[in-house]
Amino acid sequence: MRFPQYRPRRLRKNEIFRKMIRETHLSPDDLVLPLFVRPGKQMRQPISSMPGHFQISIDLLVKEVEEAKSLGIPGVILFGIPEKKDEMGTEAYAENGIIQRAVRAIKEKVEGILIITDVCLCEYTSHGHCGVVRDGKILNDETLDLLCRQALSHVKAGADIVAPSDMMDGRIGAIRRTLDENRFEDVPILAYAAKFASSFYGPFRVAAESKPQFGDRKSYQMDPANGDEALREVRLDIEEGADMVMVKPALPYLDIIYRVKQTFNIPLAAYSVSGEFALIQAASQLGWVDGEQVIMESLIAIKRAGADLILTYFAKEAARKLAKSYE
Repeated sequence: MRFPQYRPRRLRKNEIFRKMIRETHLSPDDLVLPLFVRPGKQMRQPISSMPGHFQISIDLLVKEVEEAKSLGIPGVILFGIPEKKDEMGTEAYAENGIIQRAVRAIKEKVEGILIITDVCLCEYTSHGHCGVVRDGKILNDETLDLLCRQALSHVKAGADIVAPSDMMDGRIGAIRRTLDENRFEDVPILAYAAKFASSFYGPFRVAAESKPQFGDRKSYQMDPANGDEALREVRLDIEEGADMVMVKPALPYLDIIYRVKQTFNIPLAAYSVSGEFALIQAASQLGWVDGEQVIMESLIAIKRAGADLILTYFAKEAARKLAKSYE
């Protein structure tokens, strides 16, 4: 049998050849580390559903951010657990709220790393929903004012990027107008543009103490069956002023990441969510998979699909692995 002239295996025969022709490259610059901040001092409370991750107090948060910076990770995203919750999530936009204090502390102690803040009410409301609730309904337009107040309070504290994750209609335009009117027109918005109503969020809701007290979030987060709708959502957010957009979750929605990048060619983030983290961790701890290899393969897949930034709970592990590969 006569083989064709081109034999693909010629360029796979050793690691040097494979590196030379590798199409997709992952670097620490691609990573964002999510962090959970809570009240108190010297607090490092384990998150049962996310081994190796913690709710941490602001003093320890600063050290965590310093470590991320030392690993070459360019940004962190902060999620807050407030001292108290109420129907309107008032701690979300309080001047001395947990995130506002955390941002100021990081800015005072750590230079050269971007602070992204999650803009959403679910961690702060007693009912656990991402908006104002009246008679059992999540109200869209009444929620926008609170989200604007939250985003503005984060930026006044020093946040570099605000990331609205609530999925209320019109919130990107409302936040953009609020920031511009207050002379923060140079602060970017990273929009959770295609955020699906996913079962992969379970461990996060334990970490952020944000489980809905009734119903679910399917009336505002996207149906997992829909792809064309995701493109419409992204288009709306771009038209309203989003500087970057996000697809969440990542691995089950690689097709959406690819379609968004191909359609809009705008800076694109993907959130490799808590459920993705937990599944890999559990399988690794049981010895069913090589955890380190699966982590890197998963992140490469997300990057290959089109993501420019990857929010991942494996950011530190991946950065360390990448540093070794460059030695």
